[in-house]
Amino acid sequence: MYYLLTVIGLAIGLALGYVIRKTIAQSKANSIEAKTQLQLEEAKNKEREILLKAKDKSLQIIEEAKKDEVSRRRELNNVQSRLEKREELFDKKLLELESKQTKIQDRAKEVEQIKEQIKKIKQDQLNKLERIAGLDKEKALQVLLDNVEKENEESLMIRMKKLQNESATELEREAKKTLANVIQRCSVNHSSEMTTTTIDLPSDEMKGRIIGREGRNIRAIEQLTGVEIVVDDTPNVITISGFSPIRRHVAKRALEKLILDGRIHPAKIESAIEEAKKELALEIQKAGEEAAYEVGIAGLDPKLIQILGRLKYRTSYGQNVLQHTIEVTHLAALLAEQLGADVNVCRKAGLLHDIGKAVDHEIQGTHIEIGVDICKKFGIPEDVIKAGMQHHDDKPETLEGVIIKTADAISGARPGARKDTYERYLQRLNELESIAKGFEGVEKTYAIQAGREVRVFVNPTEISDLQAEKLAQAIAKKIEAELKYPGEIKVAVIRENRIIEYAR
Repeated sequence: MYYLLTVIGLAIGLALGYVIRKTIAQSKANSIEAKTQLQLEEAKNKEREILLKAKDKSLQIIEEAKKDEVSRRRELNNVQSRLEKREELFDKKLLELESKQTKIQDRAKEVEQIKEQIKKIKQDQLNKLERIAGLDKEKALQVLLDNVEKENEESLMIRMKKLQNESATELEREAKKTLANVIQRCSVNHSSEMTTTTIDLPSDEMKGRIIGREGRNIRAIEQLTGVEIVVDDTPNVITISGFSPIRRHVAKRALEKLILDGRIHPAKIESAIEEAKKELALEIQKAGEEAAYEVGIAGLDPKLIQILGRLKYRTSYGQNVLQHTIEVTHLAALLAEQLGADVNVCRKAGLLHDIGKAVDHEIQGTHIEIGVDICKKFGIPEDVIKAGMQHHDDKPETLEGVIIKTADAISGARPGARKDTYERYLQRLNELESIAKGFEGVEKTYAIQAGREVRVFVNPTEISDLQAEKLAQAIAKKIEAELKYPGEIKVAVIRENRIIEYAR
């Protein structure tokens, strides 16, 4: 019974606990739902407020945009109206310009027509004058000029002389100043070279050994070197004669080796000559390198350097060509500095201006033509070739060409630089006198001061003072055109009147 009651009590307690718990849970659920509902209501209210505010803001923005659009449209309308006005104004001006251009063209046509009419009238008048005078325009002008010249001969001559003296004095002063500065900065000693070379022998007995049995030794030397061995009565000396300095030096070296060795026979001669050629080739290369280094030029082809070195054994009128080349290079560089020309071009052109003389004994053509071919073969620039190879032209095309020609003339005209044969000297004097004698009115001509001056005596009855002035200019131009000479030649035309009267 006790257990039954206990079970019933527990069941009742459990039922009561369940009911109470359910009631409590229901009340809690009701309270949460109410809170949730309240929050939802609040959220909806806030949403309505936000939407209202957004609508108000959008309406405000739209209103402002409408106002801005109206303002912009107004501005655009104003701009458009201004552009339209400008366009109208531009169209008006364009029309005015077109009308003015049309008028100008019409006026130009009228002017051209008037010019043509004037030309026609002038030509008609000129034709009438020519028919009346019996002279055409050129002849009439010449007659007028001759009359004016005759009437004003004395004043014209004085004026011409004055202008020539003033300009010549000023130019000569500046030229002398420039050349003096350059020449003083480049002083070179000269020694003339001959076409023969002598060799000292230890005794006259050596002559026979050089000649050899039946002349076989001397023939071998001459055939292998291309020179002539002269054995005469001069004691202890033999002479090597040849136009090529290189061949003479090869023969000289070989003979010196043979004389020192004492054994002279064809096999030994051939060996000595080959050895001398090799030594000379090394010296030629060294001479070319030293010349290029001395004038400050680098980067030349070794073969071109070797050709340049051959100039050491080449002479022109007794002047060593390599020494002359170095001097011309220095002079050209100094002149280029003074005159504002391209110094580098002048240096290269001066160094290569006579390069053709190194091989002109072996190749046909002038040394200028050979030099141009050599320079082109080794890729020398065209401006350098043009400047260097025009040193014999009357009028070089470039300033650098004039500088090279001047430097070449200075080097060749230095006292002692070159020598001339007696026959060539007389020929040059005769040519000078013959050129001057070829003009009308010339009575006598004399070449003086070693051909540096030619004096021309004219007939005073045939040649006036003004004509004498013109005659001097004509003779000078003909000398420049027909003769080649270093420096300058002075032409003096002398017109002398001698009036003799006797008192009795």
